[in-house]
Amino acid sequence: MKRVLVVGAGKIGASIAKLLAHSGDYDITLADRDAAALQRVAARAPVSTRQLKASHAAELAHCLQNQSAVLSATSFDANPAIARAALAAGASYFDLTEDVGTTRKIRRLAAGARPGQVFMPQCGLAPGFIGILAADLARRFDTLDTLKMRVGALPQYPNNQIMYNLTWSTDGLINEYCNPCEAIVDNARAEVQPLEGLEHFSLDGLEYEAFNTSGGLGTLCETLAGRVHTLNYKTVRYTGHRYLMDFLVNGLRLGASRTGRRQLKTMLEDAIPITLQDVVLIFVSVSGLIDGQFRQITDARKIYHRELFGEAWSAIQLTTAASACAVLDLHFDQQLAPGAHGFVAQERVPLTAFLNNRFGRYYAIDRYAEEIPI
Repeated sequence: MKRVLVVGAGKIGASIAKLLAHSGDYDITLADRDAAALQRVAARAPVSTRQLKASHAAELAHCLQNQSAVLSATSFDANPAIARAALAAGASYFDLTEDVGTTRKIRRLAAGARPGQVFMPQCGLAPGFIGILAADLARRFDTLDTLKMRVGALPQYPNNQIMYNLTWSTDGLINEYCNPCEAIVDNARAEVQPLEGLEHFSLDGLEYEAFNTSGGLGTLCETLAGRVHTLNYKTVRYTGHRYLMDFLVNGLRLGASRTGRRQLKTMLEDAIPITLQDVVLIFVSVSGLIDGQFRQITDARKIYHRELFGEAWSAIQLTTAASACAVLDLHFDQQLAPGAHGFVAQERVPLTAFLNNRFGRYYAIDRYAEEIPI
């Protein structure tokens, strides 16, 4: 049995704990400050629980005793402290953060890793699986020209003016819409503005829009610097959503300050209901030269909500948790990446190994890929 500490008993942390515990191969300790949240998970899955404030170094150190790994599913600002405790305990570290600054801190800490100890932030959907998929497609080309990554967690049945329901963290959503975005433009690394770069496309007869959002590229800008002319990540929504969010974030300047962002969070959570009936859309398109011919390869996937362990799981809940569990599982099976040690970027994970993994297989649903000479 592999001993793993999962920090955070919210929607995603609870899902990760359930997937790992129900596999029968993991001894899971779930830690959170909320005793009621811990009790709810323990009633549904064979996990041990521990009340914990992640900001308390001594408590973290105690929880990490005899643990092989820790997976953080709590707020991104707690992750550096958790990573420091993991480093001291000799445990490998995984998280779901989208925050670029946090990832940089984790990477610096990873320089002191012991042999066999890995530090792997950004293990969710985007960043996470989207980088694994994009890197695999990019490796098929002799020379890269353009790499486009598009991801959306969408209500399956939109029926309000904003064409959206809350499907995951409101704080994470606001960060995506307000923080600067990394990209490669004309062969140079660049910072582009969120909610800009609006484009429209159709898939399976449905119309979508996509626009710049922060965090989804992970470390791909660094990995592909000097090798690709254009690289960008955009969030997918139903047509019309971006206009209304731009009015709130920029028109009313709610994204310009912490106070404004708190107001925006309250507005969204008071007005927009949560739904578990959602669909995750994943779309990656790469163009470049293969054997002297200019080609484009596109991979598109849709993953829908479903029932697991007698409960309703949203698609974003499933995909985020499954991605984190898959890379953790690959680490213990020594399939994560060749010579994995210290900081490990998502794009080092072999796509075939990920999709063949018992948790990664959830991403193989409703998938099609096309190669188009252009």
